[in-house]
Amino acid sequence: MKLLGGKLKPVRGYAHVFHILLSALMPALVYIFIRLRVPQGAVAVVLITKWRMFAVRPRFWPAIVRANAVDIIVGLSTVVIMMRTHSASLQLAWALLYMVWQVAIKPGRSVFKISLQALVGQTYGLMALFLAWPDSSILILVLGVWAICYLAARHFLTAFDEPYISLYSHTWGYFAAALAWLCAHWLLFYVVVAQPTLLLTVLGFGLGGLYYLHESDRLSVLLRREIIFIMIAVIMVVLVFSDWGDKVV
Repeated sequence: MKLLGGKLKPVRGYAHVFHILLSALMPALVYIFIRLRVPQGAVAVVLITKWRMFAVRPRFWPAIVRANAVDIIVGLSTVVIMMRTHSASLQLAWALLYMVWQVAIKPGRSVFKISLQALVGQTYGLMALFLAWPDSSILILVLGVWAICYLAARHFLTAFDEPYISLYSHTWGYFAAALAWLCAHWLLFYVVVAQPTLLLTVLGFGLGGLYYLHESDRLSVLLRREIIFIMIAVIMVVLVFSDWGDKVV
């Protein structure tokens, strides 16, 4: 057994195999419930696996919820995205991606895996938010974007010895909320991806990469300029070639 993130997890033998099988079974159950058009069952499957969060004293709940927030976001977002997908093959593809998350990405504790978890959590969460409530009030969208990006940033920064983790997380959440407020007045979609999701994913990936390279002493001046140039180029392409006449206000 190995202690990871405050939880005992098997790392070898039959217990390890059984743990992997349970992790793989969860996406299959979600897929079955979605195909049966019982999304409440899929949501229940995601949340039931988190019952251990509340098996401790209530004063520990906020910290435990924050630690598990990205996993919950990915699970619930997968359910929302699958509900909005009417093709059985696409729903199966999303279920398989969720299985990859459960088996290969979520258990990781390396800096790279934690960074990947944060990026996936933010992207999935924003996709699901704008797919589920594109016509809701701007306040709901802004608050949702703030919560998702704040929790993703906090998860990302836990991989580093960062003394200002709360400040940086709140700063990213505030910036994302401000961008969402601006974009919500002209909410554009590229197939199923909303413009704020695309912009925040590009910015989050770029800024996260800069931070990671800086902390690992691999950020040269040339590399920094290249990453910043790519971010600006992608954002300019998105803004310039968007059809601003097709909008949801």
